[in-house]
Amino acid sequence: MNLNKYLPLTETTFYVLLALLEPGHGYVVMTKVEELSKGSVRIAAGTIYGIIENLLTLKMIKSVPSTDKRRKIYQTTSDGLEVMALEIDRLTKLTALAVKMKEAIK
Repeated sequence: MNLNKYLPLTETTFYVLLALLEPGHGYVVMTKVEELSKGSVRIAAGTIYGIIENLLTLKMIKSVPSTDKRRKIYQTTSDGLEVMALEIDRLTKLTALAVKMKEAIK
C-alpha cells in the first residue's frame, strides 16, 4: 500500500499517532497531546473521537483489548508507524532545506 498518499499529516494527527505509541483511551490521548506539544495543541473532547474514528478507518490505529469495559483503548498500528516515519523523513528534508535557505539569505 502506498502510505505516502496520507502525507502531509496534520499536526494534530501526528501528535495523536505519537500519543498512541502506548495504548490509551480518548482522554489519555487528549492529555498526552497537550503534554507532548507543551500546550500548543489542545484537542476538545468532542473532536478526539472524530480523529480516532478517522484513524481507525485509515487503519493507522486499532482498538486493543481492555479490562475496563467503559473505555475503548487504541494503539498505533504498523501502518501508522510507517506513516509517522515517512512524515518524519519529509519534515527532516524540509527543515534541512529551510536551514540552508536561512543561511543563504543572511
